[in-house]
Amino acid sequence: MARSVLIVRLGALGDLVHALPAVAALRAAWPESRIDWLVDARYRALLDFVPIVDRVIVLGRPGASLGGVLRSLRRERYDIAIDLQGLIKSAVLARLSGAREVMGFATPLLRERAARLFYTTQAGGEAGGHVIAKNVGLLRVLGIAPMSWTFPLTVPASGVVHAVRGVPGIGVDRRFAVLNPGAGWPNKQWPPERSGRVARHLFEHQGWPSVVVWGPGEQALAEAVVAASDGAAHIAPPTGLGDVLALVKAAALVVAGDTGPLQLAAALGTPTVGIFGPTNPLRNGPWSPADVTVSRFEQCECHHKRRCRRAIPCVQDIGVDEVIDAVDRRCPRVMIRG
Repeated sequence: MARSVLIVRLGALGDLVHALPAVAALRAAWPESRIDWLVDARYRALLDFVPIVDRVIVLGRPGASLGGVLRSLRRERYDIAIDLQGLIKSAVLARLSGAREVMGFATPLLRERAARLFYTTQAGGEAGGHVIAKNVGLLRVLGIAPMSWTFPLTVPASGVVHAVRGVPGIGVDRRFAVLNPGAGWPNKQWPPERSGRVARHLFEHQGWPSVVVWGPGEQALAEAVVAASDGAAHIAPPTGLGDVLALVKAAALVVAGDTGPLQLAAALGTPTVGIFGPTNPLRNGPWSPADVTVSRFEQCECHHKRRCRRAIPCVQDIGVDEVIDAVDRRCPRVMIRG
């Protein structure tokens, strides 16, 4: 029987990536059903590259009122709304959609426990483990239990990749690494000078130049990485999300903190090295056993907080040698012929 389903996962970028296997499992189990997604306007761009979603409803778009969004949702008469965020805000929106059934996580798994008041059905196991497993586990109450995780992302053609290939020292055939020094939280950010030294190591030991990607307000940060690299790194042109998808897909390795580009690379199967401070790599990090993370989560005093209590965030306790060792474990050295 075809059903109509509303997914509520407003943001952020990495969290949307982590929700994709649950949505993919739902589509595989119910191929004839309608699946719509309610998302925050800031992160809407990712869903342009998710072909299994029928309709994207955007919250916070300029000129669009909340009342208008809710009226649009209620017109669809959804059978099920699934809150994959676990906040009061997302739970309320799921309930106000008018869906006949509103599903959310079991209370111990909720980020805000009062969200449970707005659900008709709760599901899920024990806290702990990767957030993807938490999302997929919510579907068990519907009789859906996928054997593996899939990430339905379409990688577009990108002029930025073409431009990067035109940089002297990179070229059409040469492999390259992608470094992402920025982060949404200041206490997730590793010092750019250290990223520059990692770029030097990659060039000297793998022969790979590095491309440094950056977002709004991060150009100076990217330039600092390039300046510290002794010519081993090159700054990327301005990128849209499709360009970032194409770059990380083309890369031999991605080195980044707990950010959207790291999660995108992991979803596309690109080798990754993650640098983690206040967030738990066992919950948020790359999920391939081959990928490597360097973490200070166990020593952190501000778990999952955007601001650090310390004068110097714990992520800055991570030394260059630790990250270089992680890089070498993820991508064993090759002999560079002169």
